[in-house]
Amino acid sequence: MLVQIPQVLPAAAVAECRAALMHADWTDGRMTAGYLSSRVKNNQQLPETHPTARALGSKILDALDVHQTFISAALPLKIVPPLFNRYRDSQTYGNHIDGGIRPVAGTHFRVRTDLSATLFLTPPEDYDGGELVVEDSFGTQSVKLAAGDMVLYPGTSVHRIEPVTKGERLAAFFWIQSMIRDDTQRTLLFELDNSIQALGRDVPDHPSIVRLAGTYHNLLRQWADT
Repeated sequence: MLVQIPQVLPAAAVAECRAALMHADWTDGRMTAGYLSSRVKNNQQLPETHPTARALGSKILDALDVHQTFISAALPLKIVPPLFNRYRDSQTYGNHIDGGIRPVAGTHFRVRTDLSATLFLTPPEDYDGGELVVEDSFGTQSVKLAAGDMVLYPGTSVHRIEPVTKGERLAAFFWIQSMIRDDTQRTLLFELDNSIQALGRDVPDHPSIVRLAGTYHNLLRQWADT
């Protein structure tokens, strides 16, 4: 399941992130890549423990904590603190798959990467190229979203970043361990939740809503890993 989530950050918060990143201490992105990924990765990243990365990451996590679409789609259990990357001057990241387990820098914690997330911080009209291309059972999709919007996709997906041939692309990226390990089950729960919410708006007194909500939560109890 690939889910586009609009307006995770409002325009003012995006502007604050971009201003902070403008003066950040960028490093070679290959420093955090595995053996195979380092061969196709050409970008810049903010070090994981950099104070700017931690401050902006906390801002993003606070926004996600109250974002109902994200919670419904991801059913998050653990989240790797957001990282930040920059692409310009034809930089790119070729086809790769994210590692199955991600350490949290400076801790002993490990996170299973059920879902990958990219939060776009640069308006799409400000740069050429830079599309996130995701290949999975749902087909191949090219994603380039408005600043402040985010995309979620399975961590098992082959994906790449097309070369940025003009301008600069800034983004936050991170991984989520879901309470629901299986993507098919997560998709069913997300679709069921959306249907329940729609029925609640259209026919709020219909008795089937309670039964459908019961089905949702019973499936959640059966499948969830907490």
